[in-house]
Amino acid sequence: MKYVDEFRDGQRARQLAGAIAEEVEEERSYHFMEFCGGHTHAIFRYGVPDLLPENVHMVHGPGCPVCVLPMGRVDAAIDLARRPEVILCTYGDLLRVPGSRKSSLLQARAAGADVRMIYSAADSLQIARDNPDREVVFFAIGFETTTPPTAVVLKQAHAEGIENFSVACNHVLTPAAITHILESPEVRELGTLPLDGFIGPSHVSTVIGSAPYEFFAEEYEKPVVIGGFEPLDVLQAIRMLVRQVNAGRAEVENEFTRAVTRAGNRKAQALVADVFELRKQFEWRGLGTVPYSGLRIKEAYAAFDAERRFAVEVGRPRENQACLCPSVLRGVAKPTDCTLYGTTCTPDNPIGSCMVSSEGACAAYYAYGRTREPAVAPVDA
Repeated sequence: MKYVDEFRDGQRARQLAGAIAEEVEEERSYHFMEFCGGHTHAIFRYGVPDLLPENVHMVHGPGCPVCVLPMGRVDAAIDLARRPEVILCTYGDLLRVPGSRKSSLLQARAAGADVRMIYSAADSLQIARDNPDREVVFFAIGFETTTPPTAVVLKQAHAEGIENFSVACNHVLTPAAITHILESPEVRELGTLPLDGFIGPSHVSTVIGSAPYEFFAEEYEKPVVIGGFEPLDVLQAIRMLVRQVNAGRAEVENEFTRAVTRAGNRKAQALVADVFELRKQFEWRGLGTVPYSGLRIKEAYAAFDAERRFAVEVGRPRENQACLCPSVLRGVAKPTDCTLYGTTCTPDNPIGSCMVSSEGACAAYYAYGRTREPAVAPVDA
């Protein structure tokens, strides 16, 4: 399969791993954060940690949109779903995420709420067309990748004059979260989260381009390499980061040139700018309140804003103190540090959001890495 098989070639992976081992300096430790949960799963699925020298460490970031959704917004979705007039539509990963009241959208559906799993934003609009006597709410989540499709359905609903459709907007922005991590006490003051560079998210970068990351390279002197999701992409991105660190450089480099440009997708960016505007602040699970990190629906489309239509109130419930999801999302703890991991918290019985989502770090460890942790195999150059 073109553009897939050639990036999973085992022999070339071993050659790349050998090249990384040759270029790594023995006296130095390297800590690279993969922001995106898709990279976390690729790293574990293909055994990348086993190919790296012992002094190259991968730090898992908060790049899973389901994982970073705070419990208060999960509670709000459940409350919306329980309204008898509402059909609540959302993506599958969100259905099993527990809220603060030990309930989830899936449990709400079992109790009679009309909750429907959709595969695209367009599905929710079609459900609204098919059910004109019901209020259809699309509970929208995701980073810059899923925001343009939400903008499209809002414009379609506006153009068609569909009155029973609205969107609960929970779209968030990647660069603001990276800034928040770099400004966190763990990075700037305490030194408990050493970071030497980032593997930049690839799907997000197809939309926003590589230019927004230039700020981190210049202001914080952290190299960024945009990498694809295949194992050779990840290994090559790590090699490029090692080279930058060794040379004392901090630049934005693009390994994923087959899909990402510096400017990104201008048409998608224009769609988003037409429909959404920045919130002054938005709460992230694990990161807390992050300024200018979330989007809300503009006044011109206010009639389709579920938060206004239903006067949605988002609470701030307390997290389960035993669940380390917030620390995992900040990169200061690994899933295996949590006492719930693999015991009471499993994919069949998730306690925290990182075990629920297909992009969650805990789910990646459980699916691919739990029998190998914490061992890291030596590399033959």
